[in-house]
Amino acid sequence: MKRIVTLAVASALTCGVALAKEIKVGAVMPMSGPLAAYGQVTNLGLELANKLQPTLKNGDTVKIVLVDNKGDKVETATATTRLISSDKVVAILGALTSTNTAQTIAIADKKKIPVIASVATNDKLTMKRSYANRVCFTDSFQGEVVANYAMSQGYKTAVVVVDQAQVYSLGLAKAFQKAFKKAGGKIVKKIKITSGDKDFKAVVSQIKKLNPDFMFLPLYHPEASMISRQSKQLGLKKPMFSGDGVANQTFIDLGGDSVEGYMFTDFFDYTNPPSSKSADFVAFHEKETGKAEMNSFTALGADTYNILIDAMNRCEDPTNSVCINEQIKSTTGFDGVSGKITIDKAGNATRSAVIKEIRDGKAAFKATVNP
Repeated sequence: MKRIVTLAVASALTCGVALAKEIKVGAVMPMSGPLAAYGQVTNLGLELANKLQPTLKNGDTVKIVLVDNKGDKVETATATTRLISSDKVVAILGALTSTNTAQTIAIADKKKIPVIASVATNDKLTMKRSYANRVCFTDSFQGEVVANYAMSQGYKTAVVVVDQAQVYSLGLAKAFQKAFKKAGGKIVKKIKITSGDKDFKAVVSQIKKLNPDFMFLPLYHPEASMISRQSKQLGLKKPMFSGDGVANQTFIDLGGDSVEGYMFTDFFDYTNPPSSKSADFVAFHEKETGKAEMNSFTALGADTYNILIDAMNRCEDPTNSVCINEQIKSTTGFDGVSGKITIDKAGNATRSAVIKEIRDGKAAFKATVNP
């Protein structure tokens, strides 16, 4: 009798192993090229989250298939198509910048493959796209945060420097201008640049003559750091504020002492984890990497993965992309690494923001702003 029971248990275990399968999840990230600083830290979040939770509750294993889009729109389209057609992924995480994420969403939406963006903040990304989702705040919220903070500091006039080649920059600039004017502020001038530019001395000289209370630069870190450096060289001493596009150590390294006092909005601060779950992840990050400091993009990368797993676990068939998408949009009060996240039917997240200031070569926490 004992032998029969043993054989029965062994048979059941064998069947369980046989039934468990590998499910592929796509990730599109700029692991090389000018935006690699964003991709590498965000992908780290995916990897750590996957290490903590590699299987679904039914025993299926989740495999992340990473493709480097090199920060390029065409490469993004190729990567997205490959993941859907060849790798047969059930969902895609990425592709970071709003321009590239829009490309991924456009392709995935037609194939009914859900996308969860980690840090793509442009408001239009989810419009008329059934399978688009994000865990970050939108530019309209981020723009309000900057505008209200500036007014609270007594800054009533601003010059906006916008990158006309990036939808992120255009969208955030528009959101800030609307909120700042509504609060009683005045936009003295909007100056257009193009990503890849290196010489901003004419821009800096123009701002110096205009003499605004502060400068708003909704840019990515390469251009923002150069403007900051050249401002110091030409003696322009004005408070500078950016969005999450400069939320990385590379910006500080490139800017050097010229970015001391520079302020920006961010999603998370590792020195102020919002929950015990968040604190545990920060500790796990330090254990795995040997570094105490954790980038906010790492937290959001982890949140895209964890929210996806949560949605998959709520589907009878965790490979059903339609069900997965529906469950993502039913996410309410999710206890994420970066804080509480609720995702609405449009795929947009309701969440907090933080304000940081660079002090002694480090991004220091200033305040949390709730929606």
